[in-house]
Amino acid sequence: MTIRRRNRSKPGTKGRHVTPIAMKDFGLTRQELAAFRRLARPEKIQDFLDNKVAYNKEKEGETCRSPRRVLRDRLAHCAEGAYFAAAALRVLGHPPLIIDLVAVRDDDHLLAVFKEHDRWGAIAKSNYSGLRFREPVYRTVRELVMSYFAHYYNLHGEMTLRAFSRPVNLSRFDPIDWMTTEEDLFVIGEFLNTLSHVQILTLAMERKRRMLDKRLFKAGLIGAVR
Repeated sequence: MTIRRRNRSKPGTKGRHVTPIAMKDFGLTRQELAAFRRLARPEKIQDFLDNKVAYNKEKEGETCRSPRRVLRDRLAHCAEGAYFAAAALRVLGHPPLIIDLVAVRDDDHLLAVFKEHDRWGAIAKSNYSGLRFREPVYRTVRELVMSYFAHYYNLHGEMTLRAFSRPVNLSRFDPIDWMTTEEDLFVIGEFLNTLSHVQILTLAMERKRRMLDKRLFKAGLIGAVR
């Protein structure tokens, strides 16, 4: 679930809102565009991330691949998977939206989110089985985020989710060609770190919370990459 928040912004991009680039192919090659278009539904994007893209443990150093590189390398951690899913959703006609989930004593997590029939759903890459896809049945962003609470835990069994951002439209990063660049996208994580986040627990809730049930703990680690 690693999200790298490093100060690697390119000049003129940090904190800057820009008009999305008007193009039909988003800088993708014909073959790449065809590959994205085959992922014709949100659940197909999730299936691709689950079954065709290995989980990136960054054994050779920190990375933050663009969607083009994920498509080519078939390797992604949660941030890389979320950017890939947002790009795939964009090709389908959805805005490329992500939500930043913030945890304590744990890694943060990213979701690519979308709406169908006025309900929110999500796509995600994770080493934990419960932090992936959500059907578009949630009326609000908070309702969607809270569906992850009991599944978001560290290896001590502590439920760690504490805050979330409002949806961020990645089209603001079109000037750095976020969908196709060969450079790492650490600049997006750095931007997310500047946003205000909605807290989900009060101090009283913090004091009364309990540890995760052992069965749910084991279930969440099914298929995890060690």
